[in-house]
Amino acid sequence: MSDASRREMDELIEELMASGLNRRTLLKRAGAGALGLSFAGFLAACGGGNGIGGGGKVDTTAIPKGQIAKTMTFSNWPLYIDVKGKRHPTLDDFQKKYGTKVKYIEEINDNVEFFGKVRQQYAQGQSGGRDLHVVTDWMASRMKRLGYVQKLDKSAMPNVVNNIEPAVAHPDFDPNREYSVPWQSGQVLLIYRKDKTGGDLTSVNDLFDPKFKGKVTMLTEMRDTVGSVLLASGVDPEKASLDQVMQAIDKIEKASNDGQIRKFTGNEYTHDILAGDSTAILGWSGDAVQLTADNKNVKYKQPEGGFMVFTDSMQVPVGAPHAYTAEKFMDFVYDPKIAAQIAAYVNYVPPVKGAKDVLLKSQPEVANNPLIFPDLTNAHNFKTFSPADEAKIDAAFQRAIGT
Repeated sequence: MSDASRREMDELIEELMASGLNRRTLLKRAGAGALGLSFAGFLAACGGGNGIGGGGKVDTTAIPKGQIAKTMTFSNWPLYIDVKGKRHPTLDDFQKKYGTKVKYIEEINDNVEFFGKVRQQYAQGQSGGRDLHVVTDWMASRMKRLGYVQKLDKSAMPNVVNNIEPAVAHPDFDPNREYSVPWQSGQVLLIYRKDKTGGDLTSVNDLFDPKFKGKVTMLTEMRDTVGSVLLASGVDPEKASLDQVMQAIDKIEKASNDGQIRKFTGNEYTHDILAGDSTAILGWSGDAVQLTADNKNVKYKQPEGGFMVFTDSMQVPVGAPHAYTAEKFMDFVYDPKIAAQIAAYVNYVPPVKGAKDVLLKSQPEVANNPLIFPDLTNAHNFKTFSPADEAKIDAAFQRAIGT
């Protein structure tokens, strides 16, 4: 094995360590066949580059043009597309235009959890029937690096080319958006039950106040939770050192062990705050709008000191049975009218130019909502660490949240 290959294997093993296995256990299982794979297969599952399926080599061949399929499978997060009764208008509109019935699965509640679910399939070049999935950009970066997603043919996606918002068009992991297309963006906010807290929350530090012991919920998304705690400590998460990140995780772990933090969640925190089980939480902006509509006592606020932002993106996994149709769907939702239709329901930030103009005419209250079209002066992303440091951070955070 060449030095370069060995470094690549080490890097990919470090990535898997973040899912809760240590290096020794990984290698032991590989050698013993406990993963149900030969060592070569194990490397493929890690993304280790023996040419099997999605085994670690980024595919530079774009999806070929073809026929629009009669069906397509789309995996997404809960409550992340427009709903009317028991129907999804956007999916119905797509079917009317192309004749494609979309099987829509709300199976993603957490990036790491979803990665663990699909990793083995994707590593073998199988999508599990999925044609499209949505993950946060840091995970989209990992999916690309491991060779788990296909290169897009931008010539088949004129709406995406023409209408993508410049702010999300050129991320460092995918400068030309050839392996990912933004779905929605959002903010990490303080969400709280004012009838239970006795007043407004203004800082993430309020979540550590002993009077809220056992009623605090934080997110299983490491970057959202740790970044928010860093900001509350006066540390810019885009410039933080490894030691500063570890100190923030230590603070979170102590609060968890002491019972200050009730639990760490994905989208299910929405049930907890409405029930009153959690009264002071970190949550996502799109949910905040709906929660306040469901219960007038639920309030939200951008934390003092700055707030974390994120972008979730669509990708076509390796082995997708209807990859070309998935591209056409991505292009379809980049029609400003369709993007506005989705944004008006999910209340996240649409990545499509022209969506706000549509909403100004049809639903001005949505167009003027600062959560949907926010002032990003105090917005922050999380720093990109090396794979080895990222693995240390993720392993520490998983330990802190008890997984």
